[in-house]
Amino acid sequence: MIVNFETHASNERTFLSWVRTAVAIVGFGLAAARLSARAEPLWSTYLLFAAGGAVVMIAWLRMRHKRRRIDLKEQLPDDDGPAETFLLLLVMALFVLLGSFAVHVAP
Repeated sequence: MIVNFETHASNERTFLSWVRTAVAIVGFGLAAARLSARAEPLWSTYLLFAAGGAVVMIAWLRMRHKRRRIDLKEQLPDDDGPAETFLLLLVMALFVLLGSFAVHVAP
């Protein structure tokens, strides 16, 4: 049995939920833009993909950081600076993704 399996599984589920969110926003943005009558600018498509990729990359870095903390033997305080920074970056990247979605789909 894997040590701290429940905690590791929870960490993986959190990462996968961030990935699903990014994929859903990018996919819905591309589909909505294709259904509209106007042609969307190419830069907005690249911005949408880049913002989605940033969300996934930051979520992956946060998951790796949390995995290392879970595997440590000693008890650590919950107010971990890097994990909070990763979460802040992740939320900011999500807002950039939503903004790029709005630019990509807007009339």
